[in-house]
Amino acid sequence: MSHCSIKPTFAEFVFFMAQTNTQSPAWLLLQDGTLFKGTSFGAKGTAGGEICFNTGMTGYQEVFTDPSYTGQVLIMNTAYIGNYGVKNDDVESDSIKISGLICKNVSKRYSRMVANDSLENYLLSNNLVAICDVDTRALVQHIRSKGAMNCIISTELTDEKSLADALAKVPDMAGLELSSQVSAKEAYTLGNPDAAIRIAVMDYGVKIKILQCMTDRGAYLKVFPAKTGIEELKKFDPHGYFISNGPGDPASMDYAVNTVKDILATNKPFFGICLGHQLLARANNIPTFKMHHGHRGLNHPVKNLITGKAEITTQNHGFGVDPEAVGKADNIEITHVNLNDGSIEGIRMKNKPAFSVQYHPEATPGPHDSRYLFDQFLEMINP
Repeated sequence: MSHCSIKPTFAEFVFFMAQTNTQSPAWLLLQDGTLFKGTSFGAKGTAGGEICFNTGMTGYQEVFTDPSYTGQVLIMNTAYIGNYGVKNDDVESDSIKISGLICKNVSKRYSRMVANDSLENYLLSNNLVAICDVDTRALVQHIRSKGAMNCIISTELTDEKSLADALAKVPDMAGLELSSQVSAKEAYTLGNPDAAIRIAVMDYGVKIKILQCMTDRGAYLKVFPAKTGIEELKKFDPHGYFISNGPGDPASMDYAVNTVKDILATNKPFFGICLGHQLLARANNIPTFKMHHGHRGLNHPVKNLITGKAEITTQNHGFGVDPEAVGKADNIEITHVNLNDGSIEGIRMKNKPAFSVQYHPEATPGPHDSRYLFDQFLEMINP
């Protein structure tokens, strides 16, 4: 006698999956009182920070390990993450740097054969609190309307008052100095010691692939902790200086602004990325400001005003350079602008070999349209 099975309806399948989901609930509370209920994914506990969103479809592992995200709770706006797992060398630092993660759908199975583990295990091993089953499209629209604000995620606080009490203890990003917390504790070198070009790197939260973009081009690097002074930098006898990306408010980093001024006084080639761009501006008495909700993603269009060409860029910043002040600065030329909102994306000094961009030309993740900037820097050093 043959046996036949009855295929369940879609509704029955969804009910079965819901019944077999043993993950616990999690809560997300925003500073303006908006409350979301979702499902815990990752470590159990409570985590807070400034909420922000990334529009990239891929590259979640590189994004999570970017030191510039320190102190922030990240929304991945793509519908699914986790489907290609994690890989040991797809990182930008030694650990996850975001404070918490918000996503819509998470895949526990991954299909990339070279992956080392699942995203869930990766989050657990890094003790990261995460929430899924949240309508991230609606949440992103809310932030785009209301602006950046603090939030709290918790699997252990289940009522709005306890969530609000915990949220009140999260510091505001404006005025917060974070770079010295993520910077290297001791100087280290990368590349060939016999290379013809030596570059001193100020580490305010530098990404691994930025350093690789310079060593791949034959440079020998010495990476210095955030609060290293100019005399120590000069001992390396560098041919040029690189100022890195990093987290926090540049207005809280007078120590770094003073270092940039000292570096500029050497008249040696200078290149800054992201936070390094903002520090170059502040060293020229151009203020920075807290953006409404920042730029984070890998598809931001930028126009190079020198060549007239457009670039698709990777970005991650919540502060910007004051466009009005840049326009009035006699010794500064605007080199790049954002084609979405007109914000300043690149500057260079007229009287010194110094330039910077707000976006990330190493583009990990993202398109490599802007990697020519590393070539431009090395050509300034060794024309």
